[in-house]
Amino acid sequence: MKRQHHNDIRKVFDSHFHIIDKRFPLVANDGYLPDDFSCDAYLERTQAYELVGGAVISASFQAFDQTFLLAALEKLGPNFVGVTQLPSSISDEDVLALDACGVRAVRFNLERGGSESIENLESLANRIHELAGWHVELYVDSTCLSEIFYILRRLPMVSIDHLGLSKSGFNMLLKLVERGVHIKATGFGRVDLDVRQAIREICLANPDALMFGTDLPGTRTKRPFSDADLALIDESIDEELMEKIFFENAVSFYRPRTMSL
Repeated sequence: MKRQHHNDIRKVFDSHFHIIDKRFPLVANDGYLPDDFSCDAYLERTQAYELVGGAVISASFQAFDQTFLLAALEKLGPNFVGVTQLPSSISDEDVLALDACGVRAVRFNLERGGSESIENLESLANRIHELAGWHVELYVDSTCLSEIFYILRRLPMVSIDHLGLSKSGFNMLLKLVERGVHIKATGFGRVDLDVRQAIREICLANPDALMFGTDLPGTRTKRPFSDADLALIDESIDEELMEKIFFENAVSFYRPRTMSL
């Protein structure tokens, strides 16, 4: 069977990208503040693909601010969802209000901070899932997974960014994949592992686990997203998995307001 090329993909749901808008609060992270990356800039950068939706991810330098995220979701429309950072003290009413605007997950940024502390991971994860069906996302080096492995196993829904970053913790990541944890095929310029091999092994462990994302604009990475990353994924997987990785797995996980499988 003829293999598809990345520009032949029918539908893409981008599971991981950032919008940076200096009209809204930013907090310097280790002295770093990013350049603007607007919704219009994002849509222009992805216009070569059949982009049908995606997940806007709160970054360390946005901390607990919700204003940028709500503005981005309003601009991008109901096929897009938000992944925010929240204090554990947030009220049920505020969680439900964010849910109505399209927010679907809470992020714990263990690499750079800006989020709630890991001590509140289990309690907050269980609370938001019971309340609104949300999951938690972790920006974490896989070498640290052994310390929280049994917590993650108990959580109802979890995803991990950027293939877990490190080769040395990859076997622990695979154990979580086998137990239903989702993994983002994102940020290839951030990792120190063989991306092709990692993608193949994740798909073998659980074909429902992997979700493509651009990680645009690629702040503080050695190499931001390029079109070649799509071709790299294409070369790493069987043809029948393409729609799952580029669209279906993420749509099932994020439940955008006006899209279903």
